[in-house]
Amino acid sequence: MTTVFLAGGFGKMGVAIQNMLAEQADLTLVGILGRTPHEATVPVFTELDEIDVTADVWVDVTLPESAFDNATYALSHGFDLVVGTSGLAADQVSQLRHLAEKYARHAIIVPNFSLSAVLLMQFSEKAAQYFPDAEVLEIHNPNKVDSPSGTARATASRIAAARKAKPVTQYRADAARGEAIDQVPVHAMRLPGYVAEEEVIFGAPGETLRLKQTSFTRESFMGGVALAIRNVTQVDGLAVGLDQLL
Repeated sequence: MTTVFLAGGFGKMGVAIQNMLAEQADLTLVGILGRTPHEATVPVFTELDEIDVTADVWVDVTLPESAFDNATYALSHGFDLVVGTSGLAADQVSQLRHLAEKYARHAIIVPNFSLSAVLLMQFSEKAAQYFPDAEVLEIHNPNKVDSPSGTARATASRIAAARKAKPVTQYRADAARGEAIDQVPVHAMRLPGYVAEEEVIFGAPGETLRLKQTSFTRESFMGGVALAIRNVTQVDGLAVGLDQLL
């Protein structure tokens, strides 16, 4: 039996995780951290210094401005860690990696729990070896705080690392051309009706290749959340990306 503490338990993602955990025989929710008090079947805390329960795994789906402090608390208080909040800065990830090693904890940061999104990144790496010219388009709901998304940033970085040749089209610093992440243009849209969608478009003389994944509901993330909770102990120190567990 794996016990779970959930930070951000009353947001849309948090509620979906609560429902998922309630259906698992081997995963048990033992506490929740939220911004405001809520009724629940487990203890609910609104401040880190109020927490008086322990768990095997701390799952964090809060906002970027609180996720780092939460993760720091978790690693220094005996929790293994699954962070589903994107938008952490590189230096913050580095600090969390140091803490995971210092306290001998297991930690994974997951930009996207969707298995189709993980596969999209892997397929994009393969395609980038033959199609160096690529651009990324991501669409999320208007409440998505960071832009571009962590998934889009990771996809662009992996495309850049996989290239065997320089792209023909050189990026120009123009607002309409998106943000250059490792010289891969990334475009972000925020629209009602979307949960999450990402498309990578590759171009070459006489042909194009489009890879696309769409999450229609947050249920699409639950398999990845459960996978991360069950397997985070496979990680030595801190890892980034759900594919580290596949």
